[in-house]
Amino acid sequence: MSDSDTAGKIDKPVVTDHEAKRIAFASFVGTAMEWYDYFLFGTAASIVFNRLFFVTGNATAATLSAFASFALGFVARPVGALIFGHLGDRIGRRRTLLITVMLIGIATGLIGALPDFLTIGIAAPLLLTVLRVLQGIAVGGEWSGAITMAVEHAPPERRGRYAVMPQLGSPIGTLASAGAFALVSMLPADSFDAWGWRLPFLAAFPLLVVAVYLRRKMEESPLFVELLAQEERAAVPALEVFRQGFGRIATGMAISMVGVGGFFLLTTFVISYGTETLGLSNTLMLSATLVGAAAEILILLFFGRVAERIGSGKVCTYGGLASAALAFPVFWIIDTREPALVILGVTIGISVLSIPYAVYGPLISELFPPRLRYSGVGISYNLGGAVSGFVPMVATALLAASGGKSWSVALILVTLSLATAIGGTLGARLRIHDDVHTATQPR
Repeated sequence: MSDSDTAGKIDKPVVTDHEAKRIAFASFVGTAMEWYDYFLFGTAASIVFNRLFFVTGNATAATLSAFASFALGFVARPVGALIFGHLGDRIGRRRTLLITVMLIGIATGLIGALPDFLTIGIAAPLLLTVLRVLQGIAVGGEWSGAITMAVEHAPPERRGRYAVMPQLGSPIGTLASAGAFALVSMLPADSFDAWGWRLPFLAAFPLLVVAVYLRRKMEESPLFVELLAQEERAAVPALEVFRQGFGRIATGMAISMVGVGGFFLLTTFVISYGTETLGLSNTLMLSATLVGAAAEILILLFFGRVAERIGSGKVCTYGGLASAALAFPVFWIIDTREPALVILGVTIGISVLSIPYAVYGPLISELFPPRLRYSGVGISYNLGGAVSGFVPMVATALLAASGGKSWSVALILVTLSLATAIGGTLGARLRIHDDVHTATQPR
């Protein structure tokens, strides 16, 4: 960043610990709902959309088509980051987060009402893809806004524990979405295909009412209020981020790799791998995802506190290295086909990659000064997500090319993990020295 980006301190607003907790919790609830909606599509792509919407004569081709629509949601996320990052840095974090939660809730609910391929033909997968893109645009502005709100309200010495709260939305959203599908998958096959799979998506409508209520009660970031008062807003935040901080964008992308791509590899792809390649039941694979998500909650809480003592960069680097080291053993365990071991393998994999994910909030947000933070965090994280979103599709193709051998998929996890480890090291070196509420010269 240039001196012009970091010069001029913003007076530190006074934020109580109680207020920081309340804002962090509100960010978590909204983000959990967003991720519930978003993860539903990933689960459905593995067990529903490949059969009912992307109808072909080849099972692998149908799964690839379903995962391609899944990946388009990630491609749309940087677009959402640009749109909502601009709004978040110009009109405010709170108002922008209200828009994102409404958009994803409506898009998700409408998916549950879509007719399938046998009813309306090619229009079914096309409409499904459009709604997936809208989901991606909304999520592109959601996470960065929730993280920005939590970080900018947090006392510096407690940043790790509060910034991890929006991260908890990921495992909670996974638990809710996988749990919902686990329940409806107990229906007879005909009932599940006819209407059962739709229920988790339609539930997005009542959840949206709750999320909007909570979001309306959130106060604006005190830092943004100060930026308004001192006229410190950027005219076109995204342009300044790209022009002066490309190295920081690349670092944020690297940091995000295993937490996004690795996670969907061990959930969305592994569900498909377990059911279609290993011949395991949907119930078992969904149960493995549920146990892994439950373990992730504990990992996130623990390493959010650890980061306050040793630094977010070290947690990210060590977590990335641990995930790389365990990539092959995780798939060896899953390949045993033993139900208990399958659950153990998925749980270990999700738990280890959750170590760096716990510190994404403070680590990525500290790459950018406050006046560019919403845009910078959103652009870097979601560009990484756009790359990682193709992981299930690439893994499916490599699995087919390797004759169904999981070593090819484990290599993907190793690559993502090492990218995150490198990103963690660079992020610690590039972080801007501020107390969250000031913009000072970067180290």
